[in-house]
Amino acid sequence: MVLDRGQSKNVCVIGAGPSGLVAARELRKEGHTAVVLEQNHDIGGQWLYEPNVEAEDPLGKTKYLNVHSSIYDSLRIASPREIMGFTDFPFLVKKNRDTRRYPGHKELWLYLKDFCEFFGLKEMIRLNTRVEYVGMLDYGDFGQDPKWLVKSREKNAEKTEEQVFDAVVVATGHYSHPRLPSIKGMDAWKRKQIHSHVYRVPEPFTNEVVVIVGNSQSGQDLSMEIVRVAKEVYLSAKTLDITEGLSKVVSKHHNLHLRLQIESLHEDGRVEFEDGSCVIAHTIIYCTGYSYSFPFLDTKGIVGVDDNRVGPLFEHTFPPSLAPSLSFIGVPRKLIGFPFFESQAKWIAQVLSGKRRLPSYDDMMHSVKEFYRSRELDGIRKSDTHDIANFEYCDKYADYSESPHLEEWRKMLCKSSIINYFTNLETFRDSWGDEDNELLQEAFQSPHFTQFEPQP
Repeated sequence: MVLDRGQSKNVCVIGAGPSGLVAARELRKEGHTAVVLEQNHDIGGQWLYEPNVEAEDPLGKTKYLNVHSSIYDSLRIASPREIMGFTDFPFLVKKNRDTRRYPGHKELWLYLKDFCEFFGLKEMIRLNTRVEYVGMLDYGDFGQDPKWLVKSREKNAEKTEEQVFDAVVVATGHYSHPRLPSIKGMDAWKRKQIHSHVYRVPEPFTNEVVVIVGNSQSGQDLSMEIVRVAKEVYLSAKTLDITEGLSKVVSKHHNLHLRLQIESLHEDGRVEFEDGSCVIAHTIIYCTGYSYSFPFLDTKGIVGVDDNRVGPLFEHTFPPSLAPSLSFIGVPRKLIGFPFFESQAKWIAQVLSGKRRLPSYDDMMHSVKEFYRSRELDGIRKSDTHDIANFEYCDKYADYSESPHLEEWRKMLCKSSIINYFTNLETFRDSWGDEDNELLQEAFQSPHFTQFEPQP
């Protein structure tokens, strides 16, 4: 359904991380009234570091998590800062701050604080406010978009507060709710099992035998950190066909061992691997990724999460039968996040005002089904539905709102960083080739940096 051009809506944005912040800015810019509900004491979402994880279930099995952020103390960003900024707010080096190209997590949080301050977003945000329920009102009335009832609770408050909105934008991120494997004997294994969501520092694993499940980026990072204090570290993966970078790391550490996936766990502490070998371990850390989770959202079954596929969503953003009054920002993965979130926010804001028109319900559903079919033909698992890894798609998406395409230097720096990561796992954040230096010169001479005069 399409609204009259220029119509202002009362919109609830859930989450004050990067996607929620840029949503608030774009909604206001398009003439809407927006309120951002954030459960934490400050903005930042995933980038608001929380060192205290004692209150969290170690495997994150509760419906509502006590801790949102999965960031560990030593984490540094995995992409160069030059490519990460919003299109009109570059991630600049600031005096007396972390000036590295791949700074620590606090620097990115400070960037988001700067963004919030510069664009005057603080007045739109209600902190310490957890959303407990979002549901439709008047759904089914012919020709009418539903209103949305939002129930929220301030920290330590006894009663929930109820508000009705014209539209809801879900911007709660996708790196919080642990995704766990199914392993024989997992429930009976009596020793320590945690998900990387609650990992913060290596010291608790001093002199231990630790099994790390999953050799994605977090699994590799934790292995390199824990191996310095642990007695032995076993990195369990689906295959022993590893990158050159990880191979270099393994060859450097006599106490870091590669193993295939876990076959079974035993009550006496044994961990048996698929190759038949076994080890008695103190701790198992699951670096097995995260699940999309919207425990507050009641759409009467219209939108669901099936094997980590959120759907149906037209272009990962709009549920066809509820568009445009319900939308999602930040579902896609494996792309340059902030510029993409920005183009999502612009499109949502423009559709809500009537400036842009969505296709018909039938056309959107057809598009969703065709996308699922193309993923299946490409051999992509359902759980990886939202992994994009495609610059052409990002540019096509930007066209929906006439947002700028990604600059060529931004794409090239991204590719260069990924190649360096695969080749030089331990050093890619601090050492790079001449090609990067040339691309950086081009970047710093581009409008993204030279014409930095964003308007609040």
